[in-house]
Amino acid sequence: MERLNALRQKLQEKNLAAALITDPVNVAYLSGFTGTAGFLVVTEKAAALFTDFRYLEQAQAQAPAFEIIDVAGKQWEKVNAFLTDHQVQTIAVEKDHLTVHTYDEIARTCAGIELQKLSSPVAELRRIKSREEIESIKKAQALTDAAFHYILDKVRPGVSEQELALELEFYLRKHGAAGLAFNMIVASGPRSALPHGTASPKVLAEGDAVVFDFGCIVDGYCSDMTRTVFVGRVSQKQRQVYEAVLAAQEKALSELRAGLTGRQAHALARDVLAEHGFAAYFGHGLGHGVGREIHEAPRLSPLSEDVLACGMVVTVEPGVYLPGEFGVRIEDMVVIGENGVENLTKSKKELFCL
Repeated sequence: MERLNALRQKLQEKNLAAALITDPVNVAYLSGFTGTAGFLVVTEKAAALFTDFRYLEQAQAQAPAFEIIDVAGKQWEKVNAFLTDHQVQTIAVEKDHLTVHTYDEIARTCAGIELQKLSSPVAELRRIKSREEIESIKKAQALTDAAFHYILDKVRPGVSEQELALELEFYLRKHGAAGLAFNMIVASGPRSALPHGTASPKVLAEGDAVVFDFGCIVDGYCSDMTRTVFVGRVSQKQRQVYEAVLAAQEKALSELRAGLTGRQAHALARDVLAEHGFAAYFGHGLGHGVGREIHEAPRLSPLSEDVLACGMVVTVEPGVYLPGEFGVRIEDMVVIGENGVENLTKSKKELFCL
C-alpha cells in the first residue's frame, strides 16, 4: 500500500485522476504481480489489476491490494467500463512503454476518456530505493562477488570466453540467482576494448586483459559489477591504463554524494583520466541507476542533469578502451548518501595477474 499511496500522491501533484500502468517492471514494482500479461489502473480510491484466465490465481496471491479483473479478451472495453464506473474522465498513460498501435486501440475503445501521455510516475518513484529494496540488491551483489571469487581459479590460457561465461552463470543459478541481470560480458585480448563484448569462442592467451561484466537477479532486483584481470603477465602499458582507471574510480567514489548532477559525477572520473591522457578513450557515461532493471534512472553521463539523491543505487564504472589492443573497466555499485556513498561491491580491485 505504501507504493500505491506514493503513486496517488504523484498523481495528485500532477492534477491527474488516474494512471494506466502497462510496463511490466512498473506493474511488478507497484503490485507485486510478476505474470507476463497484466496491467494496472489506479485512481484516487480504486486500484485494479487486469489480466487473463492464465494468471487470475497468481494475481490474487501476489497483488492483494488490487481488485483482479479478468479481461476475457476484451481488455480495453473492461478498462473503459472500470473508468466509467469510477467517473474518471482523464487518465495518464506511460508514453515510454505503449506502442502507437496500443495507444490508438485504447483511444478508440475509451473514446470518452482523455489520454495524457507522460513519462511513467512509477519510474520516478523507483529512483529512490527503500531499505527492503537495498537489502535485495545487497544480496544480489554478494552473490555476484562470490561468483567473481569463484571464477578467478578458472582463468588461464586455453579457456574460452564462453566457457568462463557458462561457469559464471552456472555458479550464480546454483547459488540462488533467479537469472542473469543482463547478457554477460566476458571479453579478452583485443576484444576487451569492446565495451559490450559479450562472450565469444575466443580462447584466452598469455598477456590478455579479460573484462568480466556481469550481474544476477535476486528477489526481483539486479546486481552489476565489472573487474578486469590479466592472464599470465601484464605489460607496462596495461598496468598504466589499469592504474589510471582505478584512480578515476576511486576519485569518483570518494566524492559522489547527494546533490551532484549526473554530469558532475561523470566529470569526477573523466578529469582523472584526462590527467593520465586517456579521456579520449572513455566513451561512455560513468554509471547508471540499478534496481528492478539493470539500467534505470538516474544516469551519470556528460549530458545528464539528473540530481543524485539519498537512497539511489548507481554504478561507478570508468573505463579505457584502446581499439585493437585491450580495454580496462572497473565497476562498483553504490548507495548514494548525504555525505558520500555506501559501496555494495566487496571484490578486491588490486591488479590480478592469473
